[in-house]
Amino acid sequence: MSRAFISVICLLLMSSSNSIHAQQVMPLYPGEIPNSKASVDKEKSEMGKDGILRISNVSIPTLSIYKPDKSLDKGAAVIICPGGGYKILAASHEGADVARELNKWGITAFVLKYRIPNDTTMQDKSIGPLQDAQRAIQMVREHAAEWNIDPQKIGIMGFSAGGHLAASASTRFGEALIENPKNTSLRPDFSILIYPVISFMDGITHRGSRENLLGKNPDLKVLEKYSNELAAGPNTAPAFLVHAGDDASVPVKNSIVYYEALLKHKIYSNMIIYPKGGHGFGMKNKTSNVLWMNQLKDWLSDSKFL
Repeated sequence: MSRAFISVICLLLMSSSNSIHAQQVMPLYPGEIPNSKASVDKEKSEMGKDGILRISNVSIPTLSIYKPDKSLDKGAAVIICPGGGYKILAASHEGADVARELNKWGITAFVLKYRIPNDTTMQDKSIGPLQDAQRAIQMVREHAAEWNIDPQKIGIMGFSAGGHLAASASTRFGEALIENPKNTSLRPDFSILIYPVISFMDGITHRGSRENLLGKNPDLKVLEKYSNELAAGPNTAPAFLVHAGDDASVPVKNSIVYYEALLKHKIYSNMIIYPKGGHGFGMKNKTSNVLWMNQLKDWLSDSKFL
């Protein structure tokens, strides 16, 4: 099937409602995918025994739109980047499930199936995911009127390595890695970072994410460029951060150093640190009765994004 014609319309029955919601899966790029090599599509989706849908070998990126009921629509949008260490995408509990929950708040949600870094499918694997995140922001902003979205209420959300991608989109928006003939703003208006990989510096980073994106022995200057606590500035998007203090995969210091950088630049942000919960808990940390999603909703409302 041609990459330019991967558009599928399907119907999803919302478990909490009797209403039917249309989900449209759209190709991220209308023609040739930038920074790509001719290759065989080896994408694979597997449902684990833990109930998590994992997608691997993504070389053809897509954007799936989840629309709320018209009666609830607040005109806000969130682009969701699932985690997976830049090796796979945890597409259910860090993707589609979150999109459906955001729909209940009146938010139009988009799940980004971004490319997995791979030397066989990309000319430069280090920029592929960020190209896709920038293109998703560009696409949503340019179609804002069509989708009933306020172009100044477009946020990006990421889990784990998807959090690194969302933070990179929030700090490196001035570095356009895609064609942008309309000079559309590539800056997200806010970011939601859940147990995110923020830094690629030794002693903080999640080494697997770093190696999958940059290789085994990246130069120090490259590590600094891809460490978002160092890239943050006065125009960085406001952030809502969630982490667990006992996270053994992605140390909580990732969220802490980013929050400190945002404070330095007087960026309005919020951080929740659970004492326990580990990594990858999605929307519900089972070790606590504190629901970070409820606090996120309040933060979005207080920030006038909802």
